[in-house]
Amino acid sequence: MTVNWSCLETVRDAAFGPPAEIAACTDAVLARHVAYCHGNSPFYRRRFAELALRPEDITCTADLARLPLTTKSDLEKCGEEFLCVPMREIVDICQTSGTTGLPVSMLQTENDLLRVSHNEALSFDGAGLTADDRVVVACALGRCFMAGLAYFEGLRQLGATVVRCGGGAPALLAEAVLAHRPTALVCVPSHAVELARELSTRGIEPRELGIHTLVCIGEPVRRPDLSSSALGSRLEALFGARVLGTYASTEMATAFAECVEGCGGHVHPHLMAVEIVDEQGVALPPGEVGEVVATPLGVTGMPLLRFRTGDIASLIDEPCACGRRTMRLGPVRGRRNHMLKIRGTTVYPAAVFDVLQEIPAVRNYYLEVYEDYDLSDRVRVVVGIDDVENAPTTEQITQRLRGRIRVVVEVCAASPDEVRSRTMLPGKRKPVRIFDHRQRRESGMEKV
Repeated sequence: MTVNWSCLETVRDAAFGPPAEIAACTDAVLARHVAYCHGNSPFYRRRFAELALRPEDITCTADLARLPLTTKSDLEKCGEEFLCVPMREIVDICQTSGTTGLPVSMLQTENDLLRVSHNEALSFDGAGLTADDRVVVACALGRCFMAGLAYFEGLRQLGATVVRCGGGAPALLAEAVLAHRPTALVCVPSHAVELARELSTRGIEPRELGIHTLVCIGEPVRRPDLSSSALGSRLEALFGARVLGTYASTEMATAFAECVEGCGGHVHPHLMAVEIVDEQGVALPPGEVGEVVATPLGVTGMPLLRFRTGDIASLIDEPCACGRRTMRLGPVRGRRNHMLKIRGTTVYPAAVFDVLQEIPAVRNYYLEVYEDYDLSDRVRVVVGIDDVENAPTTEQITQRLRGRIRVVVEVCAASPDEVRSRTMLPGKRKPVRIFDHRQRRESGMEKV
């Protein structure tokens, strides 16, 4: 199942073609992927047998509904049964961060690394980066994490110069930016804000550094209507740069990345079959909000079928302003197991964060979630306040939140350093913003 992953131009041109041809491409690759899983994965061979299904029964994305969802729990319990090749063919082991459960190892072949490189090169190409760019990658390349490795390999295939800075302290990131003068930055958005603050303390205006693009990972920079979030707008103003979002996971081994138009993450049709499903696992049409279910195509080490991500979003099937006619994934609104129910109102933490990001004096923040009474949650918002004299009071912040999310939540203030020490945990690639102390009422939901 080896594929030539070096043809960026051919794939780029195909994304501008008729939707029927794009869908046919996905279906053809999917059929080969299903046959490979059935023939080489003990887990999926058993699953097909239990359902009395044959590989020929799955010929298009719509047919995937005949299969049950693959969950994080399946990977935790049956990891070795997903492996499709002898261990001697494994060249890299990636591991999830364990944010929503036990860490899971995903074993990669040489083909899988080339595929990841191809995916990221295609994504960076869509974001307007070229071989002439110098890019600081501000996320870890070590500790078995996928992200930094994927970005490095993708930029290398694109021919760009890479500065492997890592996800360190703002002062270290500032030194790298000043020493190497990048034209683009790949980082967690809140880390970019801290970088801008560090540069400003040195008398340097971030927008004068010549950075034209920020590719943001791990935190949303866009609202559901595709407008810039408060955080995205803040970064645009600070750096005078184009701010684009990207969404991926170790298990998916594929990114949904925004092009220069910033209108949602493009689906690469030869690399991913994506569904949006409701709470019963039934596929929803474009525009409907549900859980992202991913089938990464062309993986040979540990391929997956219908992997349940736990993230909530919707698909967009309208042509993008860039001219591409591939499907796009809208901004992730939150995780399924982070959904809050506050006195009858459904709230995702991202809506709370968007309000907090609009308040200049709020530097850091996190949520604590507790059970209040049956079918309702109690939420405590902790904010790190800077410039206390000119900052709004906690009551004023409460009212601003109430105006946006329509419910009242408790707000407490602390110093930015106190909040940072709580959110920046060892071994985590991005700030931990949600501390969930609820006893789960729904089966299959994980405690964070």
